[in-house]
Amino acid sequence: MERRTVVVLDFGSQYTQLILRRVRELGFYAELLPYDEPWESVQKLLPSAFILSGGPASVYDENSPKIPSYVFESNLPVLGICYGLQALVHQLGGRVEKSPHREFGPAQLEILKHVGIFEGVPSKFTVWMSHSDRVEVLPDGFEVIARSENSPYAAIRSLDNKYYGVQFHPEVVHTQYGKDILRNFLTVVAKLSPNWSMKNLAEEIINELREKIDGKVILGLSGGVDSSVVAMLLYKAVPDKLIPIFVDTGLLRKNEGQEVVKQFEELGIRIHYVDASDRFFEVLEGIEDPEEKRKRIGHTFIDVFYEEAMKLKQKHGDIQYLAQGTLYPDVIESKVAERKAGAKIKTHHNVGGLPEKLPFKIIEPLRYLFKDEVRALGKELGLPESILYRHPFPGPGLAVRIIGAVTKEAVSILQEADAIFIEELKKWDLYNKVWQAFAVLLPVKTVGVMGDYRTYENVIALRAVTSEDGMTADWAKLPHEFLNHVAKRIVNEVKGVNRVVYDITSKPPATIEWE
Repeated sequence: MERRTVVVLDFGSQYTQLILRRVRELGFYAELLPYDEPWESVQKLLPSAFILSGGPASVYDENSPKIPSYVFESNLPVLGICYGLQALVHQLGGRVEKSPHREFGPAQLEILKHVGIFEGVPSKFTVWMSHSDRVEVLPDGFEVIARSENSPYAAIRSLDNKYYGVQFHPEVVHTQYGKDILRNFLTVVAKLSPNWSMKNLAEEIINELREKIDGKVILGLSGGVDSSVVAMLLYKAVPDKLIPIFVDTGLLRKNEGQEVVKQFEELGIRIHYVDASDRFFEVLEGIEDPEEKRKRIGHTFIDVFYEEAMKLKQKHGDIQYLAQGTLYPDVIESKVAERKAGAKIKTHHNVGGLPEKLPFKIIEPLRYLFKDEVRALGKELGLPESILYRHPFPGPGLAVRIIGAVTKEAVSILQEADAIFIEELKKWDLYNKVWQAFAVLLPVKTVGVMGDYRTYENVIALRAVTSEDGMTADWAKLPHEFLNHVAKRIVNEVKGVNRVVYDITSKPPATIEWE
């Protein structure tokens, strides 16, 4: 049976992706499209309802975004949020004007009619506002159902119960009962039934892969959550056709290559392991600039992967596909960039440049999922928590955590220090309480005393942050006793280190990684 879709049209709000996530969390399949997406594309999704996002424009701006005519012609339920509400009112004959008092942040909403989206919610609660225009006159056939101090028409509906509009943002956590409002729109107004669960999704993707793949498929497996979930999906769909390639750059965490191979062998997946560490150290010799390091590692990775893929193609003959862990935010970003630049952006991928160079068809089984959904899918597929909840790890690996030139000795020192830090975080039950944690090797040496001897050795910086998505982050307030214990272990056990410091800078102004 084909799945019907809640279509979210994007008018440029910083919260738009949140709308999509909330709808999916409620158990309904949704897709995000630019507001000017043609009907031909929308029609293929079998739309069941429209949600119009907020945005920075005013309906009276010269080139302000317009709701496409098919939204009205489709006869489907519509929910307009913030700018979406204003555009709805403006295009249906009402009036929107500059508000005498702008509303940004929390506001008290007073419900005037407990109908439709407001069924079962209290009469007063806090919502999140973000607007400088407001509705002044309703279109014919509409009524007001809620107000706030500065918005006399904070929520409205059409008398035929088809169109709803809210001036606030129900998708953000600061709005109380926001999820209830969205659920009511989907179930009470649009009369939809949930159609989005990880169990069903896993079965669907596996069946689709089974039908689509008629030759062998290679996958760049890193051991991170995205590529690991892709590996499991392919293994369950076409176990005899999957060839995962693991490239060991020599810049991974201590024993990481062996651990990844072992973990997947225990799951029944055999990995094609490539030790290319000497090659990476060779191209990095004497290079200190972080951008140059990234560039050289990226190019070398592509070359190694390409060579191995060609060898495997020669050996197996029928390799036709390259699988990638592209996620939905990448797809959205591509669409936005494509619209803005007016030029097609190439498919997002985990290893830059591969689709241009490799003669394979691209398979992206995760392209409609967010990161948290990928984790939930991985859990459904039986992946261990050690893979699903592994902290983010940069593509260039430890090379960007060694400030300055990268040598085998520097990598070895950093691997040992990092391993102690991560091991102790897990022992103290702190690993899953921070978003990311790692050690950095600094390009300075300091004087120390060990026993009766003066030392002149390396400094290790420890970094741990809390975050939701990595866009902003705060330094993790780890217990003093823990930091003291870790510092002692590193200085005592890692030869070449005599000082440990802890980074207490948030993002912004700093970045999470040091390079």
